[in-house]
Amino acid sequence: MVDAKMLNKITSAPGFIAALDQSGGSTPKALSLYGISESEYQGDEEMFRLMHAMRVRIMSAPAFTGDKVIGAILFERTMDGDVGGQPVPSYLWEKRGVVPFLKVDKGLEAEQNGVQMMKAMPDLDALLIRGREKGMFGTKMRSVIAQADKAGIAAVVKQQFEVARQIIGQGLVPIVEPEVSIKSPTKVEAEAILRDEIAAQLDKLPAGEAVMLKLTIPTVADFYAPLVAHKSVVRVVALSGGYTTADACEKLSHNHGMIASFSRALTEKLRVSMSDAEFDASLTETIDQIYNASVNKA
Repeated sequence: MVDAKMLNKITSAPGFIAALDQSGGSTPKALSLYGISESEYQGDEEMFRLMHAMRVRIMSAPAFTGDKVIGAILFERTMDGDVGGQPVPSYLWEKRGVVPFLKVDKGLEAEQNGVQMMKAMPDLDALLIRGREKGMFGTKMRSVIAQADKAGIAAVVKQQFEVARQIIGQGLVPIVEPEVSIKSPTKVEAEAILRDEIAAQLDKLPAGEAVMLKLTIPTVADFYAPLVAHKSVVRVVALSGGYTTADACEKLSHNHGMIASFSRALTEKLRVSMSDAEFDASLTETIDQIYNASVNKA
């Protein structure tokens, strides 16, 4: 069963969702932006230890609470880690009032028909059961759309919703994330196809089943308003997609009903060399900026 208090927070509380889910392939870049080069660590274990230390620093910062950060998306290793001896999921919810989500996809296939489908997830049920037992509320999984190819986009959305139904069956709330690349030369056209395909899949969901949507901020403001209003959508969140924090927040502020779920835009100003006071002040400023774009619409 979905936790009612967590569901209420995600459905109606003001704020945004922090994406702290960089996985193996994206971790070196995330650490590099934080100020730790690949020459400063050896092997995956040390790399993930440094990444976890960065995430703990973020999660335990004074501003990282459910007052403005209503949820956090975690990499599997982060879910299995701890903060000061307490498991991360329970720390987030019990100590910070932040609802935990788990990234479940295993990466992307090579591009075909202008899209990248998700790789197969043969062990998904076992991961979902483990996540649920650890107190996770929901999940997130990402595909990528590079071109306005109708067949490709339809395939991406169909796969996302098939897996979403599996996740719902395990008592978790899925975040469906078919990202449209901000570099796409046919971004506007791709978004039109995507909106129609998502709406068609939402209409097929049985009564009582619902998903969240994580979408690239659309070129046309409020373009996803029909999805925001759909009865089978818990909430629509926006990914930053490579935009700077300032650009992402400005674009988001024109989209009513969408809140942020930023990754790089959340951490772009943070550096390992900062003192705790500097780190906390910088993160507070960014959290306030993203919160305001999520809540106060133009």
